[in-house]
Amino acid sequence: RMFIPLFLYQEKLIQSPMFYISAYFEARRDEYYESLREISRGNDWTGWCSFFLKAMTAQAQENHQKAARILDLYENEKTRFIEVTHSQHAIKALDFIFTRPVFQASAFTGQAGVPKSTAIRILSILRKEGLFSVLSEKQGRKPAVLAFRELLNIAEGREVF
Repeated sequence: RMFIPLFLYQEKLIQSPMFYISAYFEARRDEYYESLREISRGNDWTGWCSFFLKAMTAQAQENHQKAARILDLYENEKTRFIEVTHSQHAIKALDFIFTRPVFQASAFTGQAGVPKSTAIRILSILRKEGLFSVLSEKQGRKPAVLAFRELLNIAEGREVF
């Protein structure tokens, strides 16, 4: 399973080796194993190839839908970030969060490309807006860990938070 995306990437059929077909196989585990057994029992490569191509098609469609939902989320959040923060740095903040949907607050203030005081203010506003799930609160020198739940839920294909 792990070699499938690597092979597709090597053959330049995908732009990066991030094609996750195992989810399809896991969801249809019995059919998957039966297809493999039929190769041994009856040399049924046609059945296996058919199953495999259905898996590739289904996974490609799912990936396309996820990408479209992520792009829609980005566009919606772009407007929201600008409206609630009233900051010229809103898009930099958004880009950081889309790049790292689980992050330490200190990483945001240090790496978002926003002046530290502005980053702290933006983060405070976005937390008050309920944009993040708090995975762990700040404790002493240990920074808070936040998660952008909407993006993670889309990426995972299920409710994570």
